[in-house]
Amino acid sequence: MTKAGKYHTAPRQPSLWAEGDEGSPVVRGDDVFIKPNGRVSQQWLTACAEERALTQDLMSRVADLSNLAAALQQVVQNGGSPGVDGMTVSELKDWFNQHYRSLQSSLRQGSYQPEGVRGVEIPKSDGGFRQLGIPTCKDRLVQQAISQVLGKRYEPVFSAFSYGFRPGRSAHQALAQAAEYVRQGYCQVIDLDLEKFFDTVCQDRLMWLLGTRVGDKRLLRLIGKFLRAGMMQEGLMSQRTKGTPQGSPLSPLLSNIVLDELDKELEARGHRFVRYADDLIILVKSKAAALRVQASITVYIEGRLRLKVNRHKSRVCRPYALNFLGHSILYGGRLGLSRASEKRFKAKLRCLTRRNRGISLDRLVKEINPVLRGWLRYFRGASMRKRLAALESWLRHRIRCFRLKQCKRVFGIVRFLSGLGVPRWRAWRLGLSGKGWYRLAASPPSHEAMNLKWFAEIGLFSLTQNYG
Repeated sequence: MTKAGKYHTAPRQPSLWAEGDEGSPVVRGDDVFIKPNGRVSQQWLTACAEERALTQDLMSRVADLSNLAAALQQVVQNGGSPGVDGMTVSELKDWFNQHYRSLQSSLRQGSYQPEGVRGVEIPKSDGGFRQLGIPTCKDRLVQQAISQVLGKRYEPVFSAFSYGFRPGRSAHQALAQAAEYVRQGYCQVIDLDLEKFFDTVCQDRLMWLLGTRVGDKRLLRLIGKFLRAGMMQEGLMSQRTKGTPQGSPLSPLLSNIVLDELDKELEARGHRFVRYADDLIILVKSKAAALRVQASITVYIEGRLRLKVNRHKSRVCRPYALNFLGHSILYGGRLGLSRASEKRFKAKLRCLTRRNRGISLDRLVKEINPVLRGWLRYFRGASMRKRLAALESWLRHRIRCFRLKQCKRVFGIVRFLSGLGVPRWRAWRLGLSGKGWYRLAASPPSHEAMNLKWFAEIGLFSLTQNYG
């Protein structure tokens, strides 16, 4: 590893250790870049200078045809909505074939001008809205090309305990690392929530961080243009002075660059932590230590990184009460399904199985099955067999109710139940009942007609049979 790789962390003030914090500053001989008096060491400055010297002409790599072609392929594969210019992803390939030479020239000369981003708000699972910024397809292409080049420079020096938006790393690896810490006896969790992280990143500080490792001024100016590009929302263009909007290919890398300084601080203090994008948990052995660590890290994040910690959502809890990437951590380090994830999943299924949707049963099953498969694929490592059985029983009840309401009238109910082998007198008894649809779906004739065999015949994906 080069010196630049060893000393890539930005200079920081002396750490604020509270007495009794678990872990202590790691002193690594000539690796120390903060002297006892708080000044930056000459080694760190030399390493930064060497790294900048090696990156004086990064824009040539960004504008290289092979890099642009790989970026084009990735943008087309990702898909997405058009930006403010209306160009779709399917039209981008033809545009690139006609204009790639002029694109290369504008990048090398530093004359490329990004367009504004289209602002879109999407609802969050815990209430409120998340602000997305959708760049034009051309800007997405350029940002992807930059990300591919910068990613190769930064990936070797990122923390081993950062798992979000990195090649070869996944949420399941982050969960496995957290579970391993619990097995080792770290049974108190500091769950830190960064309030509107992507919207509050200090752009000046981000550009300074980039400038410590990137020597190509053309590339730095272009990234600055992308950060300051206006956002079009409801017909009005507003100027952005902070944040890096979610939805752009460059945003994940920039967020990791910002938070890598926090990772290095936690490593220097000797803490056990796991970070996935802006989701961060720190694990310690006692509640007293957890409260001290929470207070000192909050001071560091807000004072040094100029980010905001959401004190209402941040908390100290036991692993089984955690909701980290949708999971809790049970006794012995086993992964579990968090209550918030189950509630969110049921809300989605409840929306799909509304009785007044006016669609066929076949279409309903075709819409539900991909949701069930994707959800089970993500939560495959959680210990949840009993909860899964209860969840599947609840879903079958919803579908029975949906199918009974499709019968509309008494004669329709009788014909449907009789056709599935229910004696006519029992079918008539259910059809003439004055109970609501939900209670009718719980009756014995409904269960007899729409049994497990019937659900298999209509093609409903089984959670319990495909689990484990």
